[in-house]
Amino acid sequence: MKRFQIILASLLLSCAVLACDNGNAHAMAEGKPKKAKKKKKAPEAASAAVLINQKWEVPEILREVSGIAYLGNGQFACVQDEAGVIFIYNTKTQKIDRQVTFGAAGDYEGIALVGTTAYVVRSDGHLFEVADWQSQAPKIQEHTTSLTEAHNVEGLTYDPKNERLLLAIKGEEANGADYKGVYAFSLGAKKLSAEPIFKLSLRDSLLAPNQKKSLSKAWQPSEIAIHPKTGDIYLTEASNPQLFILNQDGSIRTRHKLSDTAFYKPEGITFSPEGELFISNEGKKEQGNILLVSLK
Repeated sequence: MKRFQIILASLLLSCAVLACDNGNAHAMAEGKPKKAKKKKKAPEAASAAVLINQKWEVPEILREVSGIAYLGNGQFACVQDEAGVIFIYNTKTQKIDRQVTFGAAGDYEGIALVGTTAYVVRSDGHLFEVADWQSQAPKIQEHTTSLTEAHNVEGLTYDPKNERLLLAIKGEEANGADYKGVYAFSLGAKKLSAEPIFKLSLRDSLLAPNQKKSLSKAWQPSEIAIHPKTGDIYLTEASNPQLFILNQDGSIRTRHKLSDTAFYKPEGITFSPEGELFISNEGKKEQGNILLVSLK
């Protein structure tokens, strides 16, 4: 009996010690300051200077429209991410008038028209020259450049003043972590410049605050175009929808944040000869589209 009483007393003492320890731990936890939750930064508001004047939804086959060129009479030459085809899209009928095949399946990102010749760029830097592209028998020539998949070429435009094409990269430069180059393809020599004709600084003070860990993500160009009246260089970004107007040295003159809703993925940009601005967007749940845009 005495032994039983000793065991019982030991158990009661152990329970009391545990209760005391738990109480102290609970008190310490209550007294310890809790870590403050990081507040999420509010998304950047869309620029009020960007106005959408008209919208045309493109057919399902152009859901991933990646490049456009103005043809006139309500028509655009379009390319998309998967097919080696130029689609002539008619905004008046909202149908495709014709398709011109120039290559195998691939990641085609931009189109530029030079007279009766169309040029299409693939993301690995290959250029496709389609002479007499609207004829029944277009002549196709493929040009290899020094640009690669790592550069991820997304932008292509014609520079009539200098008789060249401009190619803008979205990916990374092999020899420079703080810039992305815009390269020139001479239409006379049919050769790409060894060095960029200008560099897009990833540290430009007018860029949006970079929320990404990689500096390369600070600016990811998706298309390039030259205003036919002013000669200004326009650039879009699709990852974070934006429209840039550049100085001739590639520095940013003006940056417009685009509405994430209206501009899901702005991957194409072109001008009419009068200077009307058109931007195309890839679709996701909705159809892809072409927008007539003006700036206040």
